[in-house]
Amino acid sequence: MRIKDRVQLAYSALMRQKLRSILTMIALSIGIASVVIIMSAGKGLEGMIVGELDIYSPDTLNIEVRVPGKGDVGSGTSMSSGVTITTLKNTDMEEIERHENIDSAYGYVTSQEVIKYQEQNKTVIIFGYGGNAPKVEKIELSEGRFYDVDEENALLQVVVIGSKVKDELFGDASAVDKTVYLGGKAFRVVGVQTERGASFGFDFDSLVYIPTLTLQKRMLGTDYVMGINARVIDMSRIDDTKEDVEMLLRDRHDITDPDKDDFKVTTMDEIRGTLETIVGGITLLLVALVCISLIVGGVGITNIMYVTVAERTFEIGLRKSVGAKNRDILWQFLLEATILTFFGGILGVITGVVISYGVYYGAVSFGLNWPFSVPVSSIILALVFSSGVGLFFGIYPAKKAAGLDPIVALRKE
Repeated sequence: MRIKDRVQLAYSALMRQKLRSILTMIALSIGIASVVIIMSAGKGLEGMIVGELDIYSPDTLNIEVRVPGKGDVGSGTSMSSGVTITTLKNTDMEEIERHENIDSAYGYVTSQEVIKYQEQNKTVIIFGYGGNAPKVEKIELSEGRFYDVDEENALLQVVVIGSKVKDELFGDASAVDKTVYLGGKAFRVVGVQTERGASFGFDFDSLVYIPTLTLQKRMLGTDYVMGINARVIDMSRIDDTKEDVEMLLRDRHDITDPDKDDFKVTTMDEIRGTLETIVGGITLLLVALVCISLIVGGVGITNIMYVTVAERTFEIGLRKSVGAKNRDILWQFLLEATILTFFGGILGVITGVVISYGVYYGAVSFGLNWPFSVPVSSIILALVFSSGVGLFFGIYPAKKAAGLDPIVALRKE
């Protein structure tokens, strides 16, 4: 028989059991849709994270505090031990900035206060950012300007507010040169940040930025920072510069054993690679779990095809008695299983793409910078895997049908 005839025969057999065929395809399409959704969500999450890191160029070094022997911390406090690291100082940032391959650096620290304007007030997270921050990372403003180093050194009470803070306090009116109150202290608004959305657990549009020294001296009464960001001049020397900074800080902090470092220096490429590896690993794990469910669905295909063989024993015997060969019967049942799973895969892909778009729309509506992406690899994987499941799990019942004795099969009727 020609391939076209075999396909038509298999299709006709499936149409005689429409409800069973449709239910089988729906069951398989759920697993296939899950593969597409998970891989799309993984790409979206990776894109969101990488997009947020794009505010830092690849030539950026990040120095964060850590509890010696406890791994990375990055917040100044170990949640497990309750230890607060206060050894990373403003003077460390100044020494790092003096390195021949460092262009600019700034220290940062955070706090939380209520910001007030007239009758309006809002609880906000304050980021103490050094005046050099715009030289190290991308800071885009919709109004006004960012404060400079001279204003920071003078401990001026100036503030740059996020777009949501501006909307809640000032509405459509301009916020620049208005006076707001943070912790009961008057601050002059010098700029409004462009809308950024939410990521890393922060709604960036609800943050406010004031000079690091102003936050330390006038509000917190401290002289330590949570971290330092620095931009190198020669990107080709970034690894050497990283080692120099580590040696500098060990010398300043009287550390002789690198395992006892109370800081960690990383490049943006290292941070990006770590995050992409984590997201990729989680995505692969979830896809593997979904593939297990598809294998379970394949067992269901075996059962359905086995029942089909039992129901059509007389038909098989009749076909073999008029000249059909074993391979003809084998191919008919294999094609039936493959057609079921292939079209179940197509249905699953369509469903997965639609739901993935729904996830994207929901993420964007919550202010997340979530790119919409359905990897071609997820579609190929879904279709190949679904067809493979049909082929693999259809072999046993197809062989059973092909091996039936025509005389015995005709007596089954």
